[in-house]
Amino acid sequence: MDGELGDFLRSRRARIQPEEVGLTSHGRRRVPGLRREEVAQLAGVSVDYYIRLEQGRGPGGPSRTKSGGVSDAVLDAIARVLRLNETEHAYLLTVARPHRKGSTARPARPRVRPGVQLLLDGMERTPAFVLGRRMDVLAWNALGDAVNGFSALAPAERNIPRQVFLGPAAAGFYPDWAAVAAQTVANLRIDAGRHPDDPRMAALVGELSLKSADFRRLWADHEVRECAYGTKRIQHPVAGLLTLPYETLTVPTDPDQTIVAYTPEPGSETAERLALLGSWTTTAQVGVNREM
Repeated sequence: MDGELGDFLRSRRARIQPEEVGLTSHGRRRVPGLRREEVAQLAGVSVDYYIRLEQGRGPGGPSRTKSGGVSDAVLDAIARVLRLNETEHAYLLTVARPHRKGSTARPARPRVRPGVQLLLDGMERTPAFVLGRRMDVLAWNALGDAVNGFSALAPAERNIPRQVFLGPAAAGFYPDWAAVAAQTVANLRIDAGRHPDDPRMAALVGELSLKSADFRRLWADHEVRECAYGTKRIQHPVAGLLTLPYETLTVPTDPDQTIVAYTPEPGSETAERLALLGSWTTTAQVGVNREM
């Protein structure tokens, strides 16, 4: 993920027109948005300092912290100039001062605690699953599986970005595919910023970039946005159209794991369809067990 800080800053200053920040635009500009020297001026740092920051050459001088990183004051000023929202501001702080563990470290295989699985299984009327690093699907309950079909996938394929961009039926499964795709990439980039030396993340981004032009385009936009809550529509092959509000909860003992729960309005058409889907799934499972 080298160069991510510079790419992010360039993409954000390209969105800001000089007139928006009280500057007068003279003549024809070779690049869209603000120039580097304009960002530096508005943020109150030297041009050389900002250029070094954007080029990833490690700024020096009094604005560095004792640990060698960029100070909060400088990053806050740049965030203000570039009009970053709360999520983008947090992302800037993360990629400007990544906690690197070494690219040779092999990431441990993620494990979901038995108590978390019991929690999922107890949510009988709520489709739920656990996402880990890279939006890998780590665990699910019966109704979550009935909605998304995780158990039918090979373990290596249980990954949300992979399914959204490479799954053969993704466009039909998500009626609002373009919005789902954009949100998926924006959320994935946050994880990439938190773990810049993750070789599996690099491999996933490389594969998706190679195989999906849509992913390449969205990844190049450098959008960052958390999937904390919202609504997703799914065209289920058995249950039909499901309108699924969702909430996410971080597992306290593992901040890299998130529980995603679909929460349709009680009594709604989607809730009724989920109840029928759950009943059908239970009946089908009983039939399988009897045959065994």
